[in-house]
Amino acid sequence: MSAEPLALRGRLLRFRDNPGAVGPAASHEYVEDGLLLIRDGRVEAAGAAAELLAGPARDVALVDHRPHLLLPGLIDTHIHFPQTQVIASFGTQLLEWLETYTFVEEQRFADTEHAARIARFFLAELLRNGTTTAAVYGTVHAGAMEAFFTESHRQGTRMIAGKSLMDRHAPPALMDTAQTGHDESAALIARWHGTGRQGYAVTPRFAITSSEAQLEAAGALLAAHPTCWMQTHLAENRDEIVEVARLYPWAEDYTQVYERFGLLGPRSLLGHCIHLSDRELRRLAESRAVAVFCPTSNLFIGSGLFDLARTAGGADPVRLGLATDVGGGTSYSMLSTLGEAYKVLQLQGQVLDPLTAFYLATLGNARALGLEDRIGALTPGSEADVVVLDARATPAMAHRMERAARLEEELFVLMTLGDDRAVAATYVAGARVENSPPTP
Repeated sequence: MSAEPLALRGRLLRFRDNPGAVGPAASHEYVEDGLLLIRDGRVEAAGAAAELLAGPARDVALVDHRPHLLLPGLIDTHIHFPQTQVIASFGTQLLEWLETYTFVEEQRFADTEHAARIARFFLAELLRNGTTTAAVYGTVHAGAMEAFFTESHRQGTRMIAGKSLMDRHAPPALMDTAQTGHDESAALIARWHGTGRQGYAVTPRFAITSSEAQLEAAGALLAAHPTCWMQTHLAENRDEIVEVARLYPWAEDYTQVYERFGLLGPRSLLGHCIHLSDRELRRLAESRAVAVFCPTSNLFIGSGLFDLARTAGGADPVRLGLATDVGGGTSYSMLSTLGEAYKVLQLQGQVLDPLTAFYLATLGNARALGLEDRIGALTPGSEADVVVLDARATPAMAHRMERAARLEEELFVLMTLGDDRAVAATYVAGARVENSPPTP
């Protein structure tokens, strides 16, 4: 955390609301020559540079990032920390992909030194891409999650994470039991939930790898710790849905499995949500659970196309998150993820405009996590996680920007041509971080 007050100067962009709800003009604040005044890791003031430099920021150390954009740190609502060396694995769909690649790799995390090394790489790679908060899946190993939280706490990042719960249909080395999964999760909650900027998510991987007893135990954890989150996968792949129906013959649909065990609520993050019935969408809306759109993963593993209009635009809209889903997803960059989301929706005759895209990656995802009072908007009192974006970072981007006249055009260049190279700087709680990850 930054000990000394700091002023960041640049073109300030922050969102007030969803452009689809209030219109483009009312959705955001853009200050051509803006300033963020940061003290003790929080935003003290934000606005016009001339006004703040003549007043409260007059004697504060200044970092001039002009002509770059200053935005809230980007937020990723679904990503797997053990899958950094699974990313870019060839040629399978979900269930075979898990067995062939993921479950093999995750067994290595029984070694806590390996877990600590990967945690260092993972967090550094997120920060290099401008992502300062994420909802993170671990492996079944409590020691691996201890290593992850230790590293995140050391770096001061705001992370929500949890050990996976898996007591069936996985290699023996990756299985716990309903009781041990509950007890190890409870111990991690006691140690880490609310420690510094760490938060805990109860994490049954998905209905296939958890028995009814384990899902019941997960529900008991949430009932006992209502400020924790819950994260799992839902309706990603058609073969997955068939297998869930076989394992839970009493359930009307996939969603009802989670519903029965008390796993649906406003702090529930449900990855993918591609193949849902009208009843399921209705229940997600009623419970205020979050459907997490993972475009690069859905394309890479061949799962299907997320229907944004049907999910979040109907009479009973479902709350929405957006995520990379590394390692099924092929990029740690939320900028690249926005570009892929645009393409997924184009294929369905839907449009993701650039203001809405950047709203989703900042304030929208903060709202999905229930953390909009702390991150995602750079309002006074909020935590000073900041990303500095350069829309001219590559020759192709600079060439295109010669013809970009409006902010929306610049944002579209960032989300279609941008990646980690467009991240000029990342700040975590007001402290600038190095944007070069260690070798994994």
